[in-house]
Amino acid sequence: MLRLASASQTRAKLLTDVGIDFIQESVDFDEDSIVATSPKNFVYQATLGKFEVNMRAFGYDKYPLLVADTVVASCGQILRKAKCVDDARNILLTQSGSVTSIITCMIYQSRKMKIIDISTTEYLFSEFDLDDVESYLQSGEWRGKAGACMVEGFCKPYIRSVRGYESTAMGLNTDLLKSFLLNK
Repeated sequence: MLRLASASQTRAKLLTDVGIDFIQESVDFDEDSIVATSPKNFVYQATLGKFEVNMRAFGYDKYPLLVADTVVASCGQILRKAKCVDDARNILLTQSGSVTSIITCMIYQSRKMKIIDISTTEYLFSEFDLDDVESYLQSGEWRGKAGACMVEGFCKPYIRSVRGYESTAMGLNTDLLKSFLLNK
């Protein structure tokens, strides 16, 4: 059993799908104050910030603590969570027909070990159909998603190639996490 310090339902589903027992509760961390020059630096700072506030709130004595954050980058830009429909549209159009990197950082802390991992999954997307983009925007499914991106949803039919783990792109490298937890 571990504590997933994330409100993400996708991360919760990933843990459930690989058979890792968890409770889900977290303290929010304000990512807007982060200044970073690269996507990896940004996602590491965000994850570390989340780790520190959740460590103060919960510790890791009762349950190991797991925090994660994800950032999307394409065309040399860090594509954060969209704040409105127009922002989401611009973010999606930046990814259309481009290579998009989805970078997830996780920190796991138990009494016996600490894991810090930054994993990247790269997608080459074909051009997005503009009518599909508008339908997706109207659905609201982009809200709260790094880069307004759902590789398991909207983006799936546009994937031309992928390099990396799908779980990383969905917000948590469960392949790596499970291998450590099985060998502890």
